[in-house]
Amino acid sequence: MAFDLKNLSFSRQILPLIALVGLVAAAAFILAGLPDRELSEPGREPPRAPEVLADQARVAGAGVVEPSSETIQIGSALSGLITGLFVQPGDRVAEGAVLFTVDDRAVQAQLREANAAIAEGRAAIAEAQAAQATAAQQLALYRSVDDPAAVSRSEVIRAEGEASAARERLRLAQARLQAAQARAGSARTEIGRLTVRAPIAGEILAVNIRKGEYVSTMGGGGQPFIEMGQTQPLHVRIDIDEEQVPRVELGAEATVSPRGASDRQVKARFVRAEPLVVPKRSLTNSAAERVDVRVLQLIYELPETNGLFRVGQQVDAYIAGKGAAE
Repeated sequence: MAFDLKNLSFSRQILPLIALVGLVAAAAFILAGLPDRELSEPGREPPRAPEVLADQARVAGAGVVEPSSETIQIGSALSGLITGLFVQPGDRVAEGAVLFTVDDRAVQAQLREANAAIAEGRAAIAEAQAAQATAAQQLALYRSVDDPAAVSRSEVIRAEGEASAARERLRLAQARLQAAQARAGSARTEIGRLTVRAPIAGEILAVNIRKGEYVSTMGGGGQPFIEMGQTQPLHVRIDIDEEQVPRVELGAEATVSPRGASDRQVKARFVRAEPLVVPKRSLTNSAAERVDVRVLQLIYELPETNGLFRVGQQVDAYIAGKGAAE
């Protein structure tokens, strides 16, 4: 039977064919857009509560490891070129150890000038003292003469004036010496300020300057020149949601694990609770995390773990809640 285009009907034959093709295309598009429902391992291990608190009241929080002294940011009291840098990250320093030095040539020149002025002032004092002694002797000699014909009144007055002038020259020389000594003391103070020392014994955490760089008292790029702190022991600052604060058993130890390693849990000793409730910092990067939450910060002391925790590291923590069994 020959196919006749004249007998082909658009409504009964072509239109149903187009509808069928569209239906197949829509089904293929829908199937291609379906999400992948295949199960896979998580990108990092989620936190899990310790076994002892698994079936008990507990409060969870996120925290950051910090030095027990908190992080100390070192700056410079004076601007200038770095002429010496004596530490690097990881160094342990004693209190008062030199961290870096700033160019002090200009201040050293001022100190030399002040020292020269001190020597000149002392010489002037010696000269003034000798002149005063001579004038005093001359005046005493004139006053000891009883015969008015031998010494005139005018000579006595002149001797008194010379003695008074000698005393004033001595006081002036002493004042100049004190001013020179003050300038020398100020220069020595500035030289001391150009040598930056460790305020406490601790570990150097970061060094953001290099020898030969120019440093300003305002800082460079908003970052401190050197960061240090006491890292033996380490502390962890745990944020507890304000809604969970009434449930926390203050003083109870915390179970802490590094972020992504929940199987490595340690017991941390309670140190203190900060008195000020502060806005929460974003620690979890979760889309469900609210930025308007305020938190109570609890400070815990970590045990020695041979490098498991480092300053700035994020951790997960679980603390016994009120009503938990001992």
